[in-house]
Amino acid sequence: MEEGVESMFDVVYDKMKEKIVLQQLIVVARLRPDLDRKVLKAHYEKLHIQLNKQHVWDPITGLLLMYSSCLLHVIESSGDVLGLVLKDLEALQQQPDSTVLEAKVVFMTHSLQRRLFQQWSSKLLDENQVSGDAVVKRLEEDEEESTQVLVCSVLSALKRLGQHLDTPQMLLPGSVLDKNPELIVPEDTLEKLLGRDELISPQQYIKMYHSPLNISMEFGQENLGSLLSFS
Repeated sequence: MEEGVESMFDVVYDKMKEKIVLQQLIVVARLRPDLDRKVLKAHYEKLHIQLNKQHVWDPITGLLLMYSSCLLHVIESSGDVLGLVLKDLEALQQQPDSTVLEAKVVFMTHSLQRRLFQQWSSKLLDENQVSGDAVVKRLEEDEEESTQVLVCSVLSALKRLGQHLDTPQMLLPGSVLDKNPELIVPEDTLEKLLGRDELISPQQYIKMYHSPLNISMEFGQENLGSLLSFS
């Protein structure tokens, strides 16, 4: 084929991309105390592979961070893919052994202008990576903060991480966090968010998503969404 000449696949692929609205979902979930985190990490890696095969037109990017007591999952893809991730999370909660306990949708944006991550990856965090005087000080400062402030702190940390990843080189978030542990969202901040009634569960979101009403789920969209854009 001559250089510069588009194939039929290229034409179809471009048209499919135009129809896909890039969205971003951020969820936090509490883990069962005796859970083998490597098993859950493997589950999500398998899920990522399956979804990528089923949705070749809307690749998945994002980051799964697994703390000792909870997880933080950022997913960037189409609304259909994000819905499947939430349904999988709901299924994990309903298992007899309850791999995942309660979960909350921290943030959802329905029109992401630019991906924060270049690919999807996962990382197990050690306790020494999320502890220290700086973290303790931040936890004391946000002890009485509102839910909106806590969500903003999560988005700000993700934005700073995204800025470190915004290079021509393909850097893995895990390696960046190893070198810059101050970019890690404090585990206690996520624990606080899990206890906030203002945030809805995956089950509630799925129910609202399939309701006839078009309900916007962007938490403080006008103010918080700008935190994820690059200046």
